[in-house]
Amino acid sequence: MVFVAERLRVRSSATSNRRQPKKRTKRAIVVALAALIAMTLARLGPGLAQTGYDRPGGDYTHAPVANGDPTVCAARCERDKGCRAWSFSYPSTSGAPAMCWLKREVVPAKESSCCVSGVRGAGVAEPKAGALEFSIDRFGGDYRWFETPPDARGKACAEACQSEQRCRAWTYRRPGYGASSARCFLKDSIKPPRHRPCCISGVVR
Repeated sequence: MVFVAERLRVRSSATSNRRQPKKRTKRAIVVALAALIAMTLARLGPGLAQTGYDRPGGDYTHAPVANGDPTVCAARCERDKGCRAWSFSYPSTSGAPAMCWLKREVVPAKESSCCVSGVRGAGVAEPKAGALEFSIDRFGGDYRWFETPPDARGKACAEACQSEQRCRAWTYRRPGYGASSARCFLKDSIKPPRHRPCCISGVVR
């Protein structure tokens, strides 16, 4: 009996020892993957172009963007070997067109509703803000519209839709895109989203 018990203890110990390296290997793989993801995010994070940010300073040239699309500005920087970063400014209420500013150095980004900015090689990343749909137009289905003060998030438009039972969706159009003033369009039907830099939209009910 003592001999049998001793053999069982030896087997149990051997099995446990075989499992230990596997556990350590799995743990090492998980730690390595986590470190790789963290390094990737750290490297990409600052480079992503974002709506609502400007990079003031470092400009060496600028030009209007006729269609008001920030991706045009990103493409200009990509084609110009001297460009390290860029800023795109939306059309203004005074009638100034959308502008693209190319920069010879990567200057820090600062939060500003006027602009979209990024570094060379980065695409435009729209912010994620719950029900808000940035750079989305839900064209059609309007039952009324009104002029509204410019707002980076179209807040007054969203609130108007929330308060009217008939309203199912809304689109806020920035000033300078078809009109000098900002406009809110309330809709009694939900139309398909279309990517357009002019607009912010949302679906309420």
